[in-house]
Amino acid sequence: MTFTETDKSENSAEYAAASAAIGTTVADSKAALLKLSHQIHDNPELSFEEKETTALIQGFLRDRGFSVEAGVYGIPTSFKATTGSGDFHVTICVEYDALPGIGHACGHNIIATMSIGAGLALKPLVDKLGITLTLLGTPAEEHGAGKAIMLEHGGWEDATISLMCHPDPGNDDIKCEKTTTRAVDRFNVTYTGKAAHADAFPEMGINAAAATVVAQVGIGLLRQTLPAEVHLNTYVADAGDATNIIPGTSQMRAEVRANSEAVLEDARTRMLACFEAGATATGCSWEYVQAEPRYRELKQNPILAALWDAAIASTGRVVSETRGMHGASTDMGNVTQVVPAIHPAISVLGSVSSPHNAAFAKDAESPAADDACLDGAVAIARTVLGAVSGDSRAEFLAEQAARPAGATKVPAVTPEAATDTRK
Repeated sequence: MTFTETDKSENSAEYAAASAAIGTTVADSKAALLKLSHQIHDNPELSFEEKETTALIQGFLRDRGFSVEAGVYGIPTSFKATTGSGDFHVTICVEYDALPGIGHACGHNIIATMSIGAGLALKPLVDKLGITLTLLGTPAEEHGAGKAIMLEHGGWEDATISLMCHPDPGNDDIKCEKTTTRAVDRFNVTYTGKAAHADAFPEMGINAAAATVVAQVGIGLLRQTLPAEVHLNTYVADAGDATNIIPGTSQMRAEVRANSEAVLEDARTRMLACFEAGATATGCSWEYVQAEPRYRELKQNPILAALWDAAIASTGRVVSETRGMHGASTDMGNVTQVVPAIHPAISVLGSVSSPHNAAFAKDAESPAADDACLDGAVAIARTVLGAVSGDSRAEFLAEQAARPAGATKVPAVTPEAATDTRK
């Protein structure tokens, strides 16, 4: 008689025993988990370059009985670690890339450890719970949208639910539904003019650097006409080599963010018109290409969100009734748009540092970060426990059964965005 064939309500003795076992397993694994977190933190690797980190994590999971496959779903530094054979497929995401110059200033060492700790806690229960458990190594969250690439290659095609958790500063925790992120598009712009001697024959040149100036002025004026939620950011990557040469080429990097893809699309179109204005005003030709797949906004599943809130409170943490987390973007948003999923936040208690700052990198290896690793692992595992129990199990399985084959294989970059060139 398995857990799934008996009374599965949250008030049952079976449920209580499984919840307690999750806490015990994480506590028993504390030393190994925290060592892993600090090892990842001390060896930061950038997006798509996480070779040593992924090898470390894969070895850790193999040693603990997971079946591990390296380089899955289109990315060499990804992995898939599985256990169990139930009909309910749980995919827990493991992030581990770092930021240039400031290492794990987004706390991905904490993310990886929480997800792995949850996997360790659930592993002894997979047969009782009737689940197939996958820990999916998802590289390149900071830049490159690794999950978008893996989605296109079928990484979540079998998933019933998916989840992960992100660290943030704060003195309490945030309800899952109050954690939101934004859609973002990033693209590269190139202007092509004509080089010439800047003093002897300036009239024979077409100044590509001047095009970037016109574009930036246009973008600056555009900002006040857009909704407050829209953020436009650019920088000039290349605009000449010497003062006595009219620059024949220039390059810009740009991004546009908004709370929804609908608003993003309008702002993106208008921003691109500013780049076109730079070309028109100077006589340059121009082109742009999508720099990486779009990051879509988070769509927190309400059932999983409520289960998370209860699970994080069960660790003794205080969950705020008012505080929220808004802004930034994650490729987990892409996953939440096609599979029931959540991406809550957990606080590194006492931290006042902004993520993507060197001070938060230091906080990410503090005792408070260690606590977040362990509490987050328990909360993720208990959220899964709640999801496979009671009526929610049947709801999630029915939703998965109704999903058409291939529905999760969303193209990472649309053909139009990849090839759109304007002269």
